[in-house]
Amino acid sequence: QLQASGGGLVQAGGSLRLSCAASGRTFSTYAMGWFRQAPGKEREFVAASSTVYADSVKGRFTISRDNAKNTVYLQMNSLKPEDTAVYYCAVRRYGSRWSADAMDYWGKGTLVTVSS
Repeated sequence: QLQASGGGLVQAGGSLRLSCAASGRTFSTYAMGWFRQAPGKEREFVAASSTVYADSVKGRFTISRDNAKNTVYLQMNSLKPEDTAVYYCAVRRYGSRWSADAMDYWGKGTLVTVSS
């Protein structure tokens, strides 16, 4: 089970830190990542635990993980209104693709709202 938290309302230029805690099994050997879905849009890749980032967040977002805590984090700085979305953490057991259909486990999302 994956549980994302840390979302909220923030002004443009602000920061938030999302957390995704895994329970029930150890995900340390699996790749973990973050996706987001804005209203009316498809779910899109944001960042992967291999420190791969979507172009739209490079230089602003940082992903990290703590295997001892079975947790992955997403530090989001310099937030923009277009970052507003529900953010999801996901786990991929095998493969190398970072697309929504390649993920094996999903957590419940956490809403991030960035006001202008």
